[in-house]
Amino acid sequence: MNASPIIQGWCPGALRPMQSGDGLVVRVRPRAGRLTPDQARGIARLARLHGNGLIDLSNRANVQLRGVTPASHPALIEGLRALDLIDRDAADEARRNIIVPPFWTEADATQPLADALAQALAAADAPQLPGKFGFVLDTAATPCLRDVSADIWLETGPDGLLLATQADRALRVTPQTAVAEAIALARWFVENGGVNAGRGRMAALLQRVPLPDRFDAPRIPATAPPSPGTVAQGALVGFEFGQMQAETLAALADLGPLRVTPWRMLLIEGAGAAPDLPGLITRADDPMLRVVACTGAPGCLQAHGETRNLARALAPHLRETLHVSGCTKGCAHPGPAALTLTATPTGFALIRNGTASGTPIRDGLSAADLIASPSILTEFP
Repeated sequence: MNASPIIQGWCPGALRPMQSGDGLVVRVRPRAGRLTPDQARGIARLARLHGNGLIDLSNRANVQLRGVTPASHPALIEGLRALDLIDRDAADEARRNIIVPPFWTEADATQPLADALAQALAAADAPQLPGKFGFVLDTAATPCLRDVSADIWLETGPDGLLLATQADRALRVTPQTAVAEAIALARWFVENGGVNAGRGRMAALLQRVPLPDRFDAPRIPATAPPSPGTVAQGALVGFEFGQMQAETLAALADLGPLRVTPWRMLLIEGAGAAPDLPGLITRADDPMLRVVACTGAPGCLQAHGETRNLARALAPHLRETLHVSGCTKGCAHPGPAALTLTATPTGFALIRNGTASGTPIRDGLSAADLIASPSILTEFP
C-alpha cells in the first residue's frame, strides 16, 4: 500500500462506479434529494440482490450501494433505471451534483430550482465541470448547508436569493435569473482555469482569481446542522457512520417518502416521531453523533488502518467532534474537525482543528493505546 493515497478527482456514480475493498461502490443521486417509497424500497431490494446489502449515506446527500460486482452491475443499473434514478449517461450524472435542504416546502422555490438547474446542467452547451464540482440550493428560511462540500450556492439572503461561493460576498438574483446566473458562474470558473486548480474546486480558484465586482451582496449567518428529532417536515433519523442495512431502508420506506440529507440522516416526511427500528440514531445526545469515520480498512483499498471500531470505542469519551480517517484524503469529513485521527503506515496521526491531511501534533499512535487511554486525545504537548 502506498503511503500517499491516490486522488481520483471524481466521485463514484451509478453509471461510473468506483472500486473499493468490498466491491464496486455505486452512488445513486436522488432527484432533488427525495426518494418516493417505491424508489426507497426498490433500492433496498437491489442492494440485497446485486450488492452486499449495505447502504451508505454520503456527505453530498447521496445513497451508495456497496459490494456490487462487475457481473451484477448491469442488472443493478437496469433496476435503478426502472425506478427513474439513472441519468442519460455518465457525464450527465456527474454534472447533476445538486444538494437541497430537507426542509423545503411545496410553497418555496427549492424543487422548481432543482429541476431547472438539473436541466441546465444536462444541456449540450453546459460547462464541462470537474467530477467533484457541486451546487447547493439552500433556499430554506435560514441557510443550513453552508458547511457542505460544494462550489456554488443559491441561498436565502436578506432581500431574496443570493448566488454565492465560499467567499463572503454574493450576487443578488431572482428565481427567474438564478439558474442562468449559476451556470454563468460555473462557466466563469472553467474559463478562468478552475478545472486545473486544486482538484478542480472553486475555493482553490478563488485563492488566485477574485470574483467579479458585481458580487457585492452580504450573506446572512447560517444555522448549525440539525440533530435527530422531529421538525415541521417530519422526523430526522441518523445512522452510525451513515450506514444501514437494506432492510432498514425498506422499513423506513413503509413510513413515507424519504429526504436524503448531507448530514448522513434521512427525513421521514410527515412522521410525528422517530420509528422504533434497530440501527437508528434518534437522540440528539447520542455519543455516535460526535464521531465521523470513513469505511477504512479493509473496505477501502487506500486505507492504512481500520477506522470504525476505533471511532465507536472512543465516542463515549468525547466532548468534541472526532474524525477518524483511513488516509489523508479525509473523504468522510473533508473540512476541519476539532480532533482528527488519520491512519498512516506507522499508526495514527492526531491533528487538532484541522483536516485529515493537516500537521499532526502526535503521530505513531496505535488503536490499542487510544482505546486504553482516550485521554491521549486531549493531552496536547
